[in-house]
Amino acid sequence: MLRVADIKHQKTMLFLLGVLGAFGFAPVYGWPLFVFSLTVAFLAVDEAQNLKQAALKGYVFGFGFFCAGFYWIGNALLIDVLTFGWLYPIALSATGAFFGLFWIAPFIMWRYLDENRPWAKVLGFASVFVLCEYLRSFLLTGFPWNMLGSMFGFSLALLQTASVFGAYGLSFLALVITGAVYVFIKKRKKSTCFAVILILALMTGFGFWRLKNTEISDSKIKVRLVQPSIAQSLKWDRAALEDNLNTYIQMSRQDGLKDVNLVVWGETATAFNPEESVYYRDLMKKAVPENGYLATGLLRYDEKNGALYNSFSVIDNSGQTVAFYDKNHLVPFGEYIPLRKYLPAWVRPVANQVADFSKGEKFKILSVNGLPSFNALICYEVIFPDEIINRQNKPAFIVLVSNDGWYGQSFGPYQHFEAARMRAIEEGITIVRSANNGISAVIEPTGAIRGMIGLNVKGIKDVYLPKNLGVDTIYGRIGGKGVQCLMLLLFLMVLMQNKRKINQ
Repeated sequence: MLRVADIKHQKTMLFLLGVLGAFGFAPVYGWPLFVFSLTVAFLAVDEAQNLKQAALKGYVFGFGFFCAGFYWIGNALLIDVLTFGWLYPIALSATGAFFGLFWIAPFIMWRYLDENRPWAKVLGFASVFVLCEYLRSFLLTGFPWNMLGSMFGFSLALLQTASVFGAYGLSFLALVITGAVYVFIKKRKKSTCFAVILILALMTGFGFWRLKNTEISDSKIKVRLVQPSIAQSLKWDRAALEDNLNTYIQMSRQDGLKDVNLVVWGETATAFNPEESVYYRDLMKKAVPENGYLATGLLRYDEKNGALYNSFSVIDNSGQTVAFYDKNHLVPFGEYIPLRKYLPAWVRPVANQVADFSKGEKFKILSVNGLPSFNALICYEVIFPDEIINRQNKPAFIVLVSNDGWYGQSFGPYQHFEAARMRAIEEGITIVRSANNGISAVIEPTGAIRGMIGLNVKGIKDVYLPKNLGVDTIYGRIGGKGVQCLMLLLFLMVLMQNKRKINQ
């Protein structure tokens, strides 16, 4: 049997294993790489002399995992490389250092449990990991990017299990499948192979059944997605602002607006609010269908309250704003600086480059004549399970505007899109996603894609919304808290059985 303890430079090995495991996410979907890397990490922690050593090994693995998984975040600093480029290695190491902490508790659990009961170790580890993943979704405003369950994104059929257990449940199953490989190595039992085949067969069978029995036909509602793919370096260049707006308008009018019900631009597509200028109101209404609306991201300033919002506006063919939504879940250090006034003087020049946005109303439903009611989401708000809609007052569909131009040709935009697809499946709701640059598409309640515009592609796409905009899902009823209750119960059961074994 492989003795990982015989391998020199253990910390370097575990860090590299973590890096390798992150290739399980989009766009690579290297699922076998994740299974291999975590299995070797399990074997390494088996050989830890105590819980402290196990925690350290788990942390180093997690450090590498999140450094690689979140490397694209630092790309935003390279837009102005002369000013902020020096921060890139700091951002890279800081993300790995912080998020690696979430791997410590699962690996402590792994080392603590009886080595002679490998399945108990697997179930204990998986349950604690999912509980930590839930913690990651809200701790310090939360950042549940790259949940393990999204690694199943290579198969639409496998993803359908998210309609029952959500991304959390998929994460649990991903770990159980990986754990089965570990059990096979330790015990050489063919039953572990059967367990993997059974899990994948049940997931696949359910997936095909759901896809076949979810009727998705076209409605008469046509949306036009507009993705100009404007370089981030030009997006806020004062000299280019009007040219950028004219690009949006010209692309929106391309091929005519006949039969189009909704034109959708991306996040902060324009720096000009038509409510504040008759000139820009008249200009922007050229992009509005005669019997429809323009939905766009923009900056909205509330003079009465002295508040600035990252906003979403719905504009009619007279140029009037008939509905709006202000972003509720703001990006720390991107849209506001926590405890800004307490920062040391040397950091303030950097902090002052970050706008100080205010929070808007959560779960605001927008209603306009001629369209079903809908929610708006802006950028990374879609990554939060259970946070995209009010299930007691559910909208018909969601319009999501984003801008992934900050991150260039990296893994980030693909992973962001995968999160939107996961939310659509979990809640059984149609999501219309439009990005300045990124990936624009209509996502059906099953996660199937309609009319995609790819990363760094400039273009428009006319897409008919599904006739059945939403379907009922089990996860939509129980939510993440229901799944976490199951994880907590499983964790306690494994812990109690382990103590009973020790006392015997």
